Amino acid sequence: MKNKMPSVSQPINLLQDVHSRMINLPIYFRERVCEECSWSIPTFYRKMRNVVSSGGDKISPNISNAEKEKIISVADEVYGGFWEYCEKYRKQDKK
Repeated sequence: MKNKMPSVSQPINLLQDVHSRMINLPIYFRERVCEECSWSIPTFYRKMRNVVSSGGDKISPNISNAEKEKIISVADEVYGGFWEYCEKYRKQDKK
């Protein structure tokens, strides 16, 4: 079962509500990627880091094509969920 972003009971105002959602997006994204890819949090950060070899070349950690697809899928899900959440404010403006 997919976790939903935590809901805010009664938003104080638009700015506060949207800001609090936005600051939680990276955490939610990390949790979903770890869940989908079966990674621990340290593995997430290790895979995110570039490694510099002795020759000065940056080497990115190995991420499989399946993991890349899952990461993009999760990014779309997280962004889409935030977009849908903000829809309540868009509809109010159109009335």
